[in-house]
Amino acid sequence: MKILVATDGSKNSLRAVQYAARLGHLLRTGSNKITLISVHDDAGLRHAKSFVGKAEVADYLRELSEKELKPARKLLQADGIGYDIEIRTGHVAQEIVACADKGKFDMIVLGSKGRSAVADLLIGSVAQRVLATAKQPVVVVK
Repeated sequence: MKILVATDGSKNSLRAVQYAARLGHLLRTGSNKITLISVHDDAGLRHAKSFVGKAEVADYLRELSEKELKPARKLLQADGIGYDIEIRTGHVAQEIVACADKGKFDMIVLGSKGRSAVADLLIGSVAQRVLATAKQPVVVVK
């Protein structure tokens, strides 16, 4: 089973990594694969690119993703679970779903920030957008 786990360094996303690890242990088919994905929306940084350059912004976002992925990587390494890393920029939910489709993942696991229903209704969340657009089963971990 191929599991794509979206992580942003938050406590909830780390719980999603823990859930995917436990799921991988339970299935133990030998062909389980976990891929950690970190996505940063660079739309707000387009103006900055004209001042500091595209390469510098890309480097900054990559470093930020590496920092956010570090706790998830440690957790999987401690459990002896192999994993891959995917780092992307763009609309977060769209990039998660696109990665899941392109990589032919069986499942997407992601954390929920636990915002109130009113806030989700007004601004939406990455989890809701992934749930609405993904073809694969999606597990949202609180």
